[in-house]
Amino acid sequence: MRQVDPGLNVSSAALYCAAMVAIGKLSSQEAISLAKRVLDIEARAVQELAGRLDDSFVRAMQIILGCKGRIVVSGMGKSGHIARKLAATLASTGTPAFFVHPAEASHGDLGMITSDDVLIALSNSGQSAELLVIIPIVKREGAKLISITGDPASALATEADAHLNAQTSEEACPLGLAPTASTTAALAMGDALAVALLEARGFDENDFARSHPGGSLGRRLLTHVHDIMRSGDAVPRVPDTAMLNDAILEISRKGMGMTAIVRGDQVTGIFTDGDLRRTLEKTGDIRTVAIADAMTKAPRTVEATKLAVEAVKIMDDHKINQILVVDDRNVLVGALNTHDLMQAKVI
Repeated sequence: MRQVDPGLNVSSAALYCAAMVAIGKLSSQEAISLAKRVLDIEARAVQELAGRLDDSFVRAMQIILGCKGRIVVSGMGKSGHIARKLAATLASTGTPAFFVHPAEASHGDLGMITSDDVLIALSNSGQSAELLVIIPIVKREGAKLISITGDPASALATEADAHLNAQTSEEACPLGLAPTASTTAALAMGDALAVALLEARGFDENDFARSHPGGSLGRRLLTHVHDIMRSGDAVPRVPDTAMLNDAILEISRKGMGMTAIVRGDQVTGIFTDGDLRRTLEKTGDIRTVAIADAMTKAPRTVEATKLAVEAVKIMDDHKINQILVVDDRNVLVGALNTHDLMQAKVI
């Protein structure tokens, strides 16, 4: 048995031993070399697509932008997986779309496609029997056809109203059989189409958030201050004629680390835990201190109709942990602190 150099530390020895272990019929170095080859082939397949873009791409965009119905995406086998992803990407970026399995379409699901729809069919060979069976029926219905294939001379390509050429020079599979580079190319072409449509529609972050309400971006862009602020009796407040002791009791009762100071309903100041520490440093006996003399005047505020992220920005910019919520007349309507924003997953 080969001995490990005693000068190696434990982690280095482990790496050395791992390098000596064969992975099936491959050595470690051969495995890495093969992986690099796959990545190089697939990267080249995507790069070659740029040179094949022509007026057909523009035509495909025009067809989709003029669609009065939905975009139906279909494909068999590995192309079907890419088709599902393309449908999901289109739907989330402003182009309503869904996937239909071509084999199921021949057994009733074809009824999902109407004359107002556009069918995007994916097939590397362009000769998928399941797709070719339904194409005449789809076209007879009056729906437009866009194809993404690896053969511009194929039946699917020639029957299409717009064909996107996703041809690849070779598969990354060493047998040349498993769809690898071809599916990567089709995926990239679909993404290019979806992003171009996104820009053409003027689709922005707010639109994206509306279709992703459960995601972090959706929460950040759709949550308003009034959705998460504390209101009513939960908002700490004392009149500006109160004494400091009254403010301390209110802070303790409401648990926000501060209290609003109001004259009537209008905000005149805020008193926080930090203000209390600063007052204690200056004044030995706080029992005779009026809140008007200890509060922070003209505090930072935010309107209830603003986005919660705008409140976050104000708090970050001014290094504060709480903020009062007011209306356009500076009337106190609520309050927020960092914990409320974290609980709503805005931050």
